[in-house]
Amino acid sequence: MTVRTDPEMEEALTALTQAEGASRQEIIRRAVLDRYERRGHRARVKSASQSMLDRWGDVLDRLGRA
Repeated sequence: MTVRTDPEMEEALTALTQAEGASRQEIIRRAVLDRYERRGHRARVKSASQSMLDRWGDVLDRLGRA
């Protein structure tokens, strides 16, 4: 894998490889997978929230006025 980096990323990668005892490739791999998982989580939360609002929105609205 070839990744172009800037000085800030170089510093961060160096610090993480030393702190975690992992290779640069592994640090980048973990970062990408973490971002992928978080994105999926946000989509699931948004979907569940919308579903609950559709089902309970009127009740929540009435409770907010009480």
